[in-house]
Amino acid sequence: MRSSVKKSKKINPQVAALNFFAEAGLLKRVKRSGWWVAGIENPESVAEHCFRCAVIGYYIAHCEDVDPFKVVTQTLFNDIHEARINDLHKMGHYYIDFREAEKKAFSDQVADLDKKVKASLQAMRRDYEGQLSPESVVARDADILECLVQAKEYADNGYPVARTFFKRAPDHLKTATARKLWKQALSWDAHAWWQNVVKFER
Repeated sequence: MRSSVKKSKKINPQVAALNFFAEAGLLKRVKRSGWWVAGIENPESVAEHCFRCAVIGYYIAHCEDVDPFKVVTQTLFNDIHEARINDLHKMGHYYIDFREAEKKAFSDQVADLDKKVKASLQAMRRDYEGQLSPESVVARDADILECLVQAKEYADNGYPVARTFFKRAPDHLKTATARKLWKQALSWDAHAWWQNVVKFER
């Protein structure tokens, strides 16, 4: 028997906000499924991915002279729909129209939010999906670059198959800053930063 999501009745705006926060919190437990294909048993969560996307987006935004606040907002909310429909790797996308599911989930998530918040998030979503502004281009680059940096870290940690992600993803980077960062990352040691901080004594 198929289950369906009930149409929500008009609810208290504070309750709607708290419900939305709870959904966002679920992303701390939703794993990035593409890494399972690469043999990584316990990959990072969607929330962890979004956090570093925001950090990377903030950096690229300044280098590209675009609004960092707008970029960070888009990176933080880009995958919010996965609280309802989970993360689906690219093989799954081949068989399922996941884009339509994303739109439906997001629409339902924001339906009961404060009107101003709802309108802002909807506008942000349209911008990101359509790549309509320089900020949306930077936010998308941050998303791709975060995946590539994560792949490099996994490769450096003994999962060489993660290098498979190096083949096509870099071709989708649009900004000069993101492309330069990725070029440098290819020869970068993911462990160098902490080895330079921690001084080991004999």
